Formats: sequence, structure tokens, C-alpha cells
Amino acid sequence: MRHLISPLDFSVGELDKLLDLANHIEQNPEKYAHACDGKKIATLFYEPSTRTRLSFEAAMLNLGGNVLGFSSADSSSASKGESVADTIRVVSCYADIAAIRHPKEGAALVASMSSSIPVINAGDGGHQHPTQTLTDLLTIRSLKGRLNNLTIGLCGDLKFGRTVHSLIEALVRYDNVKFVLISPEELRVPSYIREDVLKKNNKEYLEVERLEDALPSLDLLYMTRVQRERFFNEEDYVRMKDFYILDKSKLSLAKPDMYILHPLPRVNEIDVEVDSDPRAAYFKQAQYGVYVRMALILTLLEVDV
Repeated sequence: MRHLISPLDFSVGELDKLLDLANHIEQNPEKYAHACDGKKIATLFYEPSTRTRLSFEAAMLNLGGNVLGFSSADSSSASKGESVADTIRVVSCYADIAAIRHPKEGAALVASMSSSIPVINAGDGGHQHPTQTLTDLLTIRSLKGRLNNLTIGLCGDLKFGRTVHSLIEALVRYDNVKFVLISPEELRVPSYIREDVLKKNNKEYLEVERLEDALPSLDLLYMTRVQRERFFNEEDYVRMKDFYILDKSKLSLAKPDMYILHPLPRVNEIDVEVDSDPRAAYFKQAQYGVYVRMALILTLLEVDV
């Protein structure tokens, strides 16, 4: 039995195989429509979510399976003080696989240690978001045709942004990937990412504050929102939330084949006028999230189609 707690739980070869399966599902959805008949996924979401929770549910329904779970801690026995370990022990009696989102770093790992079914980390605090990373990798590979020889700009909240941390950890395993880290001083990437991931893997990176300075060199721009829920006080959030706004004027500085990704939800960091630009790929990215989660469910349940 395998779990997915970190993007590094899969080797590069296993990732390639998973992404190939996701592409095959995209092209042949009818072939997989009954692959999980009789199977159930439990979505254990202790934090609010739209895309991640619904895409897991859509993925299982597309495979012919069923869904059970909760969408907030208040609607679960966590409100009565039940531990994550006890919750997953109980849920293991009801479902075949579980996806868990929790505000505390390490919660998914704790769940996996007490579970008798595969556990998928659907986001643990500011730490990891591996299925978003799988979605990002599928999107990049599908749009650019490769996961190597890329210059990727990561913009916004690089301190608390778990999607950014997971994506960097995944992409350092590919050749000739360069990172441009675009953030204000207060929201720079954590030192452990800089030292233990980028420098340790001898990856080229540049830290800049102005988005305009970075745009001309990028093959991909990964925008993120400044996350109100990660700030300790409202004053700091208000000061930071409008630091970056991508609009058509700034986009004119970018390459004609530079794609824009965003894990969503966006607030105002991408102007809606950008949505009509052919380089805007964030809604397509959300669709890829369903295919990659379908592939992941099949892989962890060891279902052959």
C-alpha cells in the first residue's frame, strides 16, 4: 500500500508514467468510466476548498466510484476533539482511499501512519500540496512538451505558498530548470527551500522584487495569491495583498509562448482582462487537475484498465 504525502514519494520515472496515464484518460475518458465501480473515496477537508475537494470528487465519480466525507472541521468529530489518527482509523472502515486537507503541517503524514487505506495529502498548512504539483507538472508538460530546459517565474507569496514549495521540490529533479523567485522581502521563499532544495541540487535561481524585471526571460509564470489565512494580523495582509497585479500592460513584456499558471483561487493578482489571452492557462490547469487525480486514484488503488 502506498500513500502520496510529498511529490517526492514518486520517482521521476513513476511521475512520467502517472502523467502518461493522465493524458490517456484525457483522450479516452469512456475507457475509464467504470474503472472504480464499487470503490469509495473519503474527502477529509479540515480547511475550506473548492477546486481540490471537488476535483477529487469529480475524479472518483468519473471513474464510476462514490464519494463520502466532510468539507470543514466543524462538521466532523474534530470539533469534539477527535485526533486525525483516530479519524483515519474509522474512515478506513468505510472507504477504499482518502484525501485529507489540514491546516497543520504533517497532518497527512500522521494520518498515513494510522491508516489501512491509501492516504493522499490534499494540502497540509504551508508545507506541501502534492496533487497540485502533479496538476502543475501535467499542465506544463502538456503545454510546453517538456519538463526540462525551462525558466519558470514563481510570483507572490513564496513564504507560505505550499504549491510553490512542492513545485520547486518536484522540478529540481529535471535538467536545466531555472527559477526566478519574484516576491517582496517579507514573502521570500523559506531558507530551507533555498538551502536544502535549490542550492543542494545546484539549481540556478534569481530572487527579484519587480515582476516587470523577470517577465522577458520566462517560459512560464506561476502566479500565487497572498493568503489571508496564513497571516497573523490583518494589517500585514492588507499591506501585501496588492503587491503584484498581472495585467495586459505587464504581459506585453513577456514571450509570445510564455504560459501563465495559477493554483487558484485568485483574488486580484491577475486582472480579468488577462483571461482572454491565449497564454492564460489557469482554467485549463484546473481541468488537468481532474485527469491527474483520476490517474493517481487508479495508481494508488492498483487498478488496471
